[in-house]
Amino acid sequence: MVTKSEETQLNRLESQVDNGGGGAWEYLCLVRKLKVRRSDKVLKYGLSILNDSKKRSSLGSEEWTLYEEVAIAAMDCQSLDVAKDCVNVLRKKFPESKRVGRLEALLLEAKGSWGEAEKAYSSLLEDNPCDQAVHKRRVALAKSQGNLSGAIEWLNKYLEIFMADHDAWRELAEIYVSLQMYKQAAFCYEELILSQPTVPLFHLAYADVLYTLGGLENLQTARKYYSSTIDLTGGKNTRALFGICLCTSAIAQLSKGRAKEDKDSPDLQSLATAALEKEARDSPSVLRLSWKSGCRANHLDMLSCSFEI
Repeated sequence: MVTKSEETQLNRLESQVDNGGGGAWEYLCLVRKLKVRRSDKVLKYGLSILNDSKKRSSLGSEEWTLYEEVAIAAMDCQSLDVAKDCVNVLRKKFPESKRVGRLEALLLEAKGSWGEAEKAYSSLLEDNPCDQAVHKRRVALAKSQGNLSGAIEWLNKYLEIFMADHDAWRELAEIYVSLQMYKQAAFCYEELILSQPTVPLFHLAYADVLYTLGGLENLQTARKYYSSTIDLTGGKNTRALFGICLCTSAIAQLSKGRAKEDKDSPDLQSLATAALEKEARDSPSVLRLSWKSGCRANHLDMLSCSFEI
């Protein structure tokens, strides 16, 4: 994550270069270091260096890295002729390079040649089945075509090899949620919570999915994970507070007439309500909360409503 000071430094240097103050190479190096996306700037200033033979020769081995960065930026900006020229230079320099092979496949994607890109990625994986970048490109390729079932298939294959990739588990969970495959999404969030138990976002997302699934047991578990979200955020998560109230209300409805009492409900609900009332007093007179959840079950008020206090 880019820090405030790094962002300030980047913006200052970008302004300096934009106004003709020099420092284009330093700017490009900082963009690379911070891993931020400034495709239009990388294309513009990268090309200005590559087109100047004196500046280009002064880069040494960094010249080839710049060709790669400009090629990717050109694809982002749909300057496909520029991207092709950069890839050709790299292929001539490194005729057997798998890294250049990935760039060529990426260029096929940018052109919309889905079938050819898939063949190129398959060929690369035959040579190196553990190439993470290529596995991820296959997922992106399927998603770009709207083939979510294909994306799920590739992600599952990827996670068989790279089980510790948290981003992949989260991506898979979000795809499952978009398809209303909530049980599968719940499994993904369970994996994320097991591997990163102190990340409140995963507890919250898991609770949302369980609430969406419904049923007494799921609601009781959802309430526990809303509670853990509140613990992990120091009581500052409004969504989780509302979640506790809604879960408690739903549990009370389902528990009517049952012998077993839910002893935690009154205490949890009163604490959550008190916290929400305090937040309402400390904020403007009307507290509106727009839920923005991956859970798109339109039968749940929790995921699509506004609350006023």
